[in-house]
Amino acid sequence: MDAVTPWAGQTVEAPAKLTLSLRITGVRGDGYHLLDAEMVSIDLADSLLFSPGEGLEVVDEVGGLGSVLTVPAGGDNLVARALAVVGRSAHVRLVKRIPTGAGLGGGSADAAAVLRWAGVADAAVAVALGADVPFCVAGGRARVTGVGEVVESLACEAGAAYTLLTPPFAVSTVAAYRAWDRLGGPTGDGPNDLEPAALAVQPALATWRDRLGDATGITPVLAGSGSTWWVPGAFPEVAGAVVARAICP
Repeated sequence: MDAVTPWAGQTVEAPAKLTLSLRITGVRGDGYHLLDAEMVSIDLADSLLFSPGEGLEVVDEVGGLGSVLTVPAGGDNLVARALAVVGRSAHVRLVKRIPTGAGLGGGSADAAAVLRWAGVADAAVAVALGADVPFCVAGGRARVTGVGEVVESLACEAGAAYTLLTPPFAVSTVAAYRAWDRLGGPTGDGPNDLEPAALAVQPALATWRDRLGDATGITPVLAGSGSTWWVPGAFPEVAGAVVARAICP
């Protein structure tokens, strides 16, 4: 494992990823789906402060409430799992700004931040934590294939604007892929093959898609497995929407 001594008392940013396109090209024998996707890092980001000790403290700023929560360091938490994978101990203060279950890779971004803090860039280590983690480690704009472990950098336009509208509910990635399988592997009308499956899992998504589309005159695209819808360009006048911009290495 390629690792260096991590630093302590330093904040690492964890940018969200926006999936610009997603084609499902097959299913492996172990059930994992093969992808051909394009992703870009955006300036909506969590922050992780690493300091000596152990434990995970979460500050919820998704809704601007600033409530402080104490989260157990074990279980399925991706920060704790990433620390275990790299064999490091730290107290982590995680400031959450990326909505959970919104298709923006918040948990993957946090795990990737741990790997970058520990100096670990091994794609096999990253993808073992989640399909989006290798991209989140690399950042920028890239074509992502395989089950997420193959990341090919693409030209990145820093500051490119995207308007995001996230409903007040999440969509389970696992449930969306299961629905895609159950529906016979449909192809999306737009650039995201998971849209039909996500809509089957959560029909209320259609209302939020139409709200963003009607306000901008542009057909929205689902971010990954959802629940966020996005359109290119800056439309700050859309109620409840967030304008995010691409960030490049």
